[in-house]
Amino acid sequence: MKTTEISLTSNLGNLKLNTPVICASGTFGFGEELCGLADFKSIGAITTKTITLEPRAGNLPPRIYETRCGVLNSVGLENPGLEIFITEKLPRIKKIATKFIISVGGFSFSEYETIVKALDLQKDIKALEINLSCPNLQLKKMVSQNKTLTYKLLSRLRSLTNKVLIAKVTPEVTNIVDIAAAVKASGADFISLVNTFYGMSIDVERLKPRLGNIYGGYSGRAIKPMSLYRVWQVYKNVDIPIIAGGGIEDSADAIEFFLAGASFISLGTINMVFPNKAQEISRGLKKYMNAKRIKAIGQIRGKAHD
Repeated sequence: MKTTEISLTSNLGNLKLNTPVICASGTFGFGEELCGLADFKSIGAITTKTITLEPRAGNLPPRIYETRCGVLNSVGLENPGLEIFITEKLPRIKKIATKFIISVGGFSFSEYETIVKALDLQKDIKALEINLSCPNLQLKKMVSQNKTLTYKLLSRLRSLTNKVLIAKVTPEVTNIVDIAAAVKASGADFISLVNTFYGMSIDVERLKPRLGNIYGGYSGRAIKPMSLYRVWQVYKNVDIPIIAGGGIEDSADAIEFFLAGASFISLGTINMVFPNKAQEISRGLKKYMNAKRIKAIGQIRGKAHD
């Protein structure tokens, strides 16, 4: 089989992506920041920073701390807010040579609804990722830690838009399958697994936590086995397409997630070190598929379950 016969084209609902490699929210800005550093044609889609109703300055610094095997962050959803996003950011995003997914955040059901209604009017926006899982806000509980709240919110948002609806959920739950079942029942199109895990680090000289928010979200290579297991569990038990991420750094990592059941893979922390990693991974996927005589990436989805 010739390499040219191999296709990475994948359908995100009614949105056709030229590769199943997506850049995760919070790691790629709004895309324009990486112009000149990344080959956008090698990226299936960019998920923007999460948009909230009002502008947010984010958490107190320090916000980032690199550990031996990953990164702790407590950025706190810093963003310009809905109005500025629509008037200033969106026109520039549309000029980037790849697809984009808008990440939506809120602090109440009504905030989520207001944002989704406004974005639904924007014809150039085709997909929304509903962030139900930011780990570094001072909230009592994330929406996606409760299957009933997850179902209720997503059901209400589903009724407001026909755009591709993706639910980004936390791994910090007793049973990820229960949450995935609620996402499926709500009518959402995809589930995104997983957001970061809770984590912290303490400076032994200063005798204080290294992050201004005390704790934050832990990401990077250390969380890959835990993320992979959750993808495995959801694919095995719930019939919903999965966007999978958590510690992916090369094409071998990506292939593991496809074999576990992912339809798409999401690059996060690695983007902050190698912003053009999507290109390398896409090439690695093609090389693997050529060696295995696989024509379409979907042919290996869930194969480790056979």
